[in-house]
Amino acid sequence: MEIEILNASGSKPLGKIVVNEGTTIKNVKDKIYQTVKKSLAPNRQAIRLDAKGKTLKDEETLGALNIRDGAKLYVKDLGPQISWTTVFLAEYAGPLLIYLWVYKRPWILFGTTTEEPGIVASVATACWSFHYAKRLLETIFVHKFSHGTMPLRNLFRNCAYYWLFTLYVAYHINHPLYTPPCNTCFYVGLCGFIFCELGNLSTHILLSNLRPPGTKVRKIPMPDNNPFSQLFNLVSCPNYTYEIGSWLFFTIMTKCAPAGLFAAAGCYQMSVWAILKHKNYQKEFSNYPKGRKAILPFIL
Repeated sequence: MEIEILNASGSKPLGKIVVNEGTTIKNVKDKIYQTVKKSLAPNRQAIRLDAKGKTLKDEETLGALNIRDGAKLYVKDLGPQISWTTVFLAEYAGPLLIYLWVYKRPWILFGTTTEEPGIVASVATACWSFHYAKRLLETIFVHKFSHGTMPLRNLFRNCAYYWLFTLYVAYHINHPLYTPPCNTCFYVGLCGFIFCELGNLSTHILLSNLRPPGTKVRKIPMPDNNPFSQLFNLVSCPNYTYEIGSWLFFTIMTKCAPAGLFAAAGCYQMSVWAILKHKNYQKEFSNYPKGRKAILPFIL
């Protein structure tokens, strides 16, 4: 059967492709690239039934979508793309290197100083470095991405967020006039940070193991024998819960206001993501546990 392809912007006809009912949306993207518009790589395309409609999933078939001979499909150009792996590596390498740069070369920001970093500043550097080194390793060896790419323009926004906040936090904690907190705050913050980091790592590994390699299979995440995974009994996104906890305890450990702002900004953004994921879980799985909240047990 023959399908007409139109540009989602302005509904301008681009050409026609020959397909069958078993053709997937991914196959449609390949055919558009091969026969209709060479400049429109498959990862730049969003295929829709209507110009402003919902983007169709790659694995959906034309038959399942009730698309017949002579039908029309609209393609939106998403712009230049970049892989999620590359995005994460760029986002997380920056904070690691910038924080270590400020810690090891404070004179670049503060001028000549003979003072050695204090215990709190040194431990904070180790914690910050551990967190982002963990993220880099998770990106390479643990994470499995549902979407292969994202718009290139988002890379600069994302990197600016992480890199500039890192510079802001590192500047204050490594400042010659920095005043460390009391011992109780330091030890409580350090122990809480380590606990939450282990919980975050455990959650990422569990989520990765849910999806067989090379597939986009989605399952309801459930706790296993790892005690850190028990938080799944209360929330849909314990990885975000642990992440918020890490930065909350880091703030307590350092008594640094910029670290608190970083924790608050992260809490807001991760709450938005968690609520969306929670709703998607409820929509996709009819037997999804009803007692779970999105990110904060019993609250949100």
